Amino acid sequence: MSSKTPRAVRLESAGLASEEIVARDQSVAVLPETEPLDPAEPVPVAVTRRRFSWGGLFVAGLTGFLGLSFAVWAERTIAGLMAQNPALGYAALAFAAVALLALCIMLGGIARDILRERKVEGLRLRATAALAGGTLAEAKALAAELTGLYARRADTAKGRAALEDALPQLFAPRDVLALAERHLMSSRDAQAQALIAQAARRVSLVTAVSPRALIDIVFVLVACARLLRAIAAVYAGRPGTLGLLRLARQVLGHLVVTGGVAAGDAVIQQVVGQGLAARLSAKLGEGVLNGLLTARIGLAALAVCRPLPFIEARPPSLSEVVGDLTALRQ
Repeated sequence: MSSKTPRAVRLESAGLASEEIVARDQSVAVLPETEPLDPAEPVPVAVTRRRFSWGGLFVAGLTGFLGLSFAVWAERTIAGLMAQNPALGYAALAFAAVALLALCIMLGGIARDILRERKVEGLRLRATAALAGGTLAEAKALAAELTGLYARRADTAKGRAALEDALPQLFAPRDVLALAERHLMSSRDAQAQALIAQAARRVSLVTAVSPRALIDIVFVLVACARLLRAIAAVYAGRPGTLGLLRLARQVLGHLVVTGGVAAGDAVIQQVVGQGLAARLSAKLGEGVLNGLLTARIGLAALAVCRPLPFIEARPPSLSEVVGDLTALRQ
């Protein structure tokens, strides 16, 4: 047997580039690594920051001016009544104290609603960041806050206990948040979808048989307001009047961003059936369209009020929520 002595071969002289080595049979190529195996920095997540608003400054200034004007008027009224008749003055002072107490309670409720909505929004943003590149400690802290959010709800006791028992065995942020979604969000999602479907059916039926367009508009507005409040109560808590207005603004913003406001004949044909919209009467078609718009607003409210993004669960679609509107054709 003949043996060959080892020898050194220069890659440059062999005509091979230092970045790519190709076997002689041209079947295997070894390429350089283009991405780091362990990235040092997580993927940044875009977070919407609150900007300065001249409209907000105008409302704040006008509110302060009107408040001071009302306080001066009340003080002069009470002082005038005291000078004329002390009994009337003390009665006016007592009424003013009761009104002030009620106002403080109302403002406390408004502040509570705003803080609760911001907490839910903050949980959703932090969960999105944790899914993109967060740590296990951040995910477990989010799960603990989510458990505390539903601590007073008896229907979540079983899910909270299962989540707390399983947390020590989890070592990935996504697994922690997925388990929290499975135990705490699945029942909430089912309730919200049932509310959306019920509101869509009610709006479709009432607007299909109502004789006046004004009645349709009023009923749709009232139904949407009740739906927003009910969905908010499912996920976080029932808001007050100003909290409901703030939630409605967020829902409209979500609809504008996602482009979900439009629901014309194409949407009707997609949900109700191809060509069915052409066979429906005009009034029945309006009822179906109003039901679809109500359901779309409800889905936007679900996305805004949900404290976690959709991880393992699939976001509900319009056809899944209002698919039974096809019963209107019978």
